[in-house]
Amino acid sequence: MAAILGGEATNTCGGWIKSIKTKDYIFEQGPRTIRPKGLVGLNTLNMIQDLGLSEHVHPIKFDHPAAKNRMIYANNSLHLLPSSLKGIFQKNEPFSRPLIYALFNDLWNPYKQLKDDSIYNFVERRFGKEIADYAISPMICGICAGDAKEISVKFLMKIPFEWEQTHGGVMKGLMRSMFKTKNDNNIELSELARRAQEEKWNVYTIKGGLDNFPASLLQHLMENNVDVQLNSKVDEIKFVDSSTVKLKKKTGEEIMANHVYASIPSHVLADLVVKQHPELSQNLKDIPFVTVGLVNFYFDSDKPLISPAFGFLVPPIENSPILGVVFDSCCIPDQKGTVLTVMLGGKWFKEKFGENVTEKELFNIALREVATILNIQEQPTAHNVKILNKCIPQYIIGHYEKVEQIRQYIHDHNLPISLVGSSYDGVGINDVIYSAKTQVQCCI
Repeated sequence: MAAILGGEATNTCGGWIKSIKTKDYIFEQGPRTIRPKGLVGLNTLNMIQDLGLSEHVHPIKFDHPAAKNRMIYANNSLHLLPSSLKGIFQKNEPFSRPLIYALFNDLWNPYKQLKDDSIYNFVERRFGKEIADYAISPMICGICAGDAKEISVKFLMKIPFEWEQTHGGVMKGLMRSMFKTKNDNNIELSELARRAQEEKWNVYTIKGGLDNFPASLLQHLMENNVDVQLNSKVDEIKFVDSSTVKLKKKTGEEIMANHVYASIPSHVLADLVVKQHPELSQNLKDIPFVTVGLVNFYFDSDKPLISPAFGFLVPPIENSPILGVVFDSCCIPDQKGTVLTVMLGGKWFKEKFGENVTEKELFNIALREVATILNIQEQPTAHNVKILNKCIPQYIIGHYEKVEQIRQYIHDHNLPISLVGSSYDGVGINDVIYSAKTQVQCCI
């Protein structure tokens, strides 16, 4: 029981991080880039260097088209979002006036005393309806495929929300924060992390496909005597006492452990603990998830079929079947021709496509939207369609209180289990890695 054991239900590691690789293109089936910003971003860069992947990192710097050019599709047209200070003083469609007026809106408007709120309501209250509709709502679609009218403001704007609640407005809070001593959290930076700061990376990826990251991590663990069991699905978790857990595998085999770090989605974990702890199981199930359709296209064309940019997102008020399109051939190195990824559904998957939509139907919808919006009339040379069922948790209003309640239950019942993964402390790669590190340190 003193050994370290890792288990995966499938034959691969990395969760939703999967890359389809050929000599001409890479199709990413999940995340494709990582942000280097903040404590959690720097922590990931440290890890990447520790794994010996520094030479395989491909940064997108602040002056790259994929960093500067991000668009939204509204009113039947693509619109470039402002990426500089100068841009907020100019009128940019689909906004009816310069974005600087949104800051005045924050200074003039009163605030509501609230424990939590949707990110849409918060932004509409502080900066106006247009910012909520055309900036924040599509951003939420891009990050978690969710509805900004349901997602908690604490998911993306915790500090601005605290400024509003404490000082009466975001700008007032920002001004006061400038005079406070900053806490740098004392993280020791690797050479790679320092380079990212000095060169002002916007995002980065891993050459040859992002799944080289979890593959390298798996190799590192195995080289350090961690017993990683693939194709090892667990059907039940039984807590024997405060330092003993019995894991019942689908094959009938039982594994005894001192402590479990559960990185599986909360709704999956709920089914594993329901016999012993139905209350915990229900709370875990209360965290909602959404399904996303992904369609990758490769066009073998000598001429570029798109303008250099990261891609575009579609505001929910446009009532489109797609959430957005990523221009992978602009973001991922060593791509030939034009490579695109179309994201569909999310919060609206069942509403748009019903219960039994086929991959062929999603392919046709994605191809139609690409032809209409980007005026690409060519047929793709290659494509891939994937329906990612219940792939992204939704941090709706009250999420963080729900997670605190779940962890309090675990503490009160002395259960030897720690919750990691995307269901609790953040949906991004950086969040998941840092959350796992934090939970392990708490148990040492």
